[in-house]
Amino acid sequence: MKTSNKPTGKTGKMEDSEFHEFFVDELKDIYWAEKHLAKALPKMQKAATSPELAAAFEKHTQETEQHITTLEQVFELLGEKAVAKKCDAMAGLLEEANGIIEDTDKGTMIRDAGLILAAQKVEHYEIATYGTLRTFASNMGHTDVEELLQQTLDNEKETDVALTTLAESCVNEAAAQE
Repeated sequence: MKTSNKPTGKTGKMEDSEFHEFFVDELKDIYWAEKHLAKALPKMQKAATSPELAAAFEKHTQETEQHITTLEQVFELLGEKAVAKKCDAMAGLLEEANGIIEDTDKGTMIRDAGLILAAQKVEHYEIATYGTLRTFASNMGHTDVEELLQQTLDNEKETDVALTTLAESCVNEAAAQE
């Protein structure tokens, strides 16, 4: 394993560290994911049957835009350019969401249940990613970056809970009766 004798500076930056390079590469991956999610959520909002789910997707779109801005701050703190690298996982999850829209009837709670399923798969991917990236930042001494990633992680968890609550409070039961 390579080690650096360079001072790490304010953010603990280790420019010549393989781990730092891997960390930045994964930030580029989630940056792509967030940007593409921001484009997909309005389509999911439009496809939703219940006004509550449509509102949840609208709120999620705004939060996703904030996540993009936060990631741009992270890149800046690291002295890196905010560049997106295709995220195959998010591409697949968004393709699956489109398939749910295509395979369910408009105006049904079955569609809403499917959209919640798709959205929660996205949330769980994001929770796993942000949790790991936050830990990476911590391990490298990037405390300012760690704090920003923790804020996004907390928001992703809140969105997941909100989707679960919506599914359990009305959508799933209504879908089961269609």
